[in-house]
Amino acid sequence: MSAAHNAERAWRELVALAEAEVAATLRSLPPQLGAEARKLPVTYERRPSAQLIAEGIEPDTLGLFVGGEFAEGSHAIIPAQIILYLDNLWEMVEGDVEFFREEIRTTVLHELGHYLGLDEDGLVDRGLE
Repeated sequence: MSAAHNAERAWRELVALAEAEVAATLRSLPPQLGAEARKLPVTYERRPSAQLIAEGIEPDTLGLFVGGEFAEGSHAIIPAQIILYLDNLWEMVEGDVEFFREEIRTTVLHELGHYLGLDEDGLVDRGLE
């Protein structure tokens, strides 16, 4: 198999792991919050784009919430979504699958907190730094 084929297979495996953990995380939320959270798309990218980095996002960012907060409803300029940067997460956990799952969960909850209007201090207070 070619290196490109192996890299693509590894990427698909990371996405599958992440999707399963995101789904489990959302199922673990209280019913009303879970119903709202499931409306929020979660997308998967390898790393932040050059444009995002130029705008001040750190290259090793694990996740990002973009769009309007829940309280803004449909009045936001861009639709709300969570982006997970799987290569950054995988590198941070040094290839440990269980730690990867834990970090996916923490990152999703962190970004969901932003969607709900929490700032960084509020997230830290809840152990979601």
